[in-house]
Amino acid sequence: MMNCRNCSNMVNGNFCCNCGQPVQIKRVDSHYILHEIQHILHFEKGTLYTVKELLIRPGKNIREFIADNRSRLVKPIIFIIITSLIYTVIVHYFHIEEEFIGYSNSEKTTTSSIFEWVQNHYGYSNIIMGICIAFWLKLFFSKYNYNFFEILILLCFVMGMGMLIFSAFAILEEFTKLSLNKISGIVAVSYCTWAIGQFFNPKDLLSYLKALISYILGILTFSISAMLLGFLIDLFIK
Repeated sequence: MMNCRNCSNMVNGNFCCNCGQPVQIKRVDSHYILHEIQHILHFEKGTLYTVKELLIRPGKNIREFIADNRSRLVKPIIFIIITSLIYTVIVHYFHIEEEFIGYSNSEKTTTSSIFEWVQNHYGYSNIIMGICIAFWLKLFFSKYNYNFFEILILLCFVMGMGMLIFSAFAILEEFTKLSLNKISGIVAVSYCTWAIGQFFNPKDLLSYLKALISYILGILTFSISAMLLGFLIDLFIK
């Protein structure tokens, strides 16, 4: 018998029955580091399985994640951050000039700095963009019993897949030497429209139209808000 090092509960066995802390802590070595990386990326819970299911049955799987079973898919926030990181690494590694969201201005302004931050932090930027898109989805699909945060979870999965689509085309562009940025944009937006429509009502064509309009309005809202914020900051500084 000994006291748990975490909660001071009396322990009789290999694990504390109160908090689950092991009596003997494993030494930090290469196996420990590998396990931690796998845990962060959720490889042991099926990243490839999540991608496959979101490719073929996005609406059904995301509805099940929200309402019934949250153990089958990778956690949505982790998913969008990791997929955005993959895209960022690929773009920088292959020196792809065209960005997911770009802003061209020869002058160094707060607005250009904001869009530069967006281009370097797609994980966080996608979450903010998701908030803008979620606002419009909530407005257009108000008759459905989904709250704002549930819609945001939908967008984390959908936009994460969008990042993987951009990543795949960026790799293809590097090997073919063809400019595929516009094609990748069309494919990614088409997937997002289809996946969102599948989530709300897969049998209603209007559902896909509203999904497309909401997506475009969300991106515009994000871009205009970023430019307006930059303009106001520059105006205040001057």
